[in-house]
Amino acid sequence: MIMKKIDISSHINGIQLSSCIMNASGALCTTDQELSNLFDSSSGAVVTKSCTKNPREGNVKPRYFEWNVGSINSMGLPNLGIDFYLNFLEKKKTKKPVFLSLSGLSIEENLFLMKKANFSQKVTAIELNLSCPNLREEVLGNDLYKISTFLESIFEFNKKPLGIKLPPYFKEECIINMSLLLNQYPIFFVTCINSLPNGIFIDTDNEKTVIQPKNGFGGVGGSIIKPFALANVRKFYTYLRKDISIIGCGGIYSGKDIFEYILCGASAVQIGTQLIKEGISIFDRLKKEFTLFLKKKNYSSINSFKGKLKNFQ
Repeated sequence: MIMKKIDISSHINGIQLSSCIMNASGALCTTDQELSNLFDSSSGAVVTKSCTKNPREGNVKPRYFEWNVGSINSMGLPNLGIDFYLNFLEKKKTKKPVFLSLSGLSIEENLFLMKKANFSQKVTAIELNLSCPNLREEVLGNDLYKISTFLESIFEFNKKPLGIKLPPYFKEECIINMSLLLNQYPIFFVTCINSLPNGIFIDTDNEKTVIQPKNGFGGVGGSIIKPFALANVRKFYTYLRKDISIIGCGGIYSGKDIFEYILCGASAVQIGTQLIKEGISIFDRLKKEFTLFLKKKNYSSINSFKGKLKNFQ
């Protein structure tokens, strides 16, 4: 009996991925060692830490905490600055796609970062993070007018494949309006979702919050947010142009979770909280679990079921 080969490769609007599984921009991708580990892993692509014009230390510690079904953080965008990431990539010899994550603290800074990233041949695509939930500075993800003006400015010069990392939306109207806006521009992909903002987790033994910044409030990630992330992926798949790929992110722990995201319409997935917990070995585990899950379902590739979620009848 000939065993059917299971293909978990994918593409993001033409960018080929050997595996549909990659890291999320906040997880173990800040330093040269962390990035080198990702390049050496079995991930389908490497996403850098969201970077700013200058290096940032981020918020005061403790700023990250995990429990059994989730995590909470108020990191404050600690990163080594765009020059570090561009210089690191310039020296790196790899065929693995590189997604440079940018998260300026203002429209002007984002335009500066975009222009600088456009000069690098080592950057496969840009993931513009408009959704960081734990900064005191200006964030664009919920202001359609500012995003529209911003994108107009970007596409006067941008030549790189560009994707937008979006915050979670809880009303269909918000997703429809954002989709109508993004459909007007040559966007390659969206990543959804970033962590849920303004969560709080309490240490009942000591009767205090578990992170220090923002009086204990932070972005929530991990398994607990997966239903919200799946809903956003499904709704954006419904309303975005079909040539705009979707990268699903939020609460992925198993191969079954990856299947659910792709069934909802994602072309690839990103791993955050669970990557921090397990390290880069998670990519081997997830690839194995996902392949076995597809084998049991008698699917040979993700294209066989992508976006084909059925409604209950």
